[in-house]
Amino acid sequence: MKIVSQIMTHGVRAVKPSDSVIRAAQAMEELNVGALPVCDAERLVGILTDRDIAVRGVAQGLADQDAKVHEIMTREVKWCTVDESVDTVMQTMSIHQIRRLPVVDQQHHLVGMVSLGDIATQVHDAHVADILSEISETPAVHRAGMLPVKLSDGDGSAANRAGRRSV
Repeated sequence: MKIVSQIMTHGVRAVKPSDSVIRAAQAMEELNVGALPVCDAERLVGILTDRDIAVRGVAQGLADQDAKVHEIMTREVKWCTVDESVDTVMQTMSIHQIRRLPVVDQQHHLVGMVSLGDIATQVHDAHVADILSEISETPAVHRAGMLPVKLSDGDGSAANRAGRRSV
């Protein structure tokens, strides 16, 4: 059984709560990542995702030149430790539908990140694909066990609009 320290990404760049949202978004673009841990010194205090920027920032008018990371970051960040099993991390990701987790040491200092990509490329286990699929479902589908709505297949039938499969 693999542990997080064997598959995580080391040397992760973090942003500070006082950094500008625009600078954080530029860092995400530069690094080609969808999330940055937020640290006060070395201690993890949150995470800023591209979704936080779009939904909390832009959609609510908080992403102007003066906006700071602490205004839109996710404060109740889920995290894992370097010595946790990958199975435990996959379970956490599945339950909370999270695609990436900051990795902390015993003092809660950021030491890396673990992502779905890390798991998919470095763990060769039969149920990894199932777990990754669960994490990628939309929250409503995950909670209700619903089928995703089929937008269009050209026939516009009521069955398709209701999200039921047609045969």
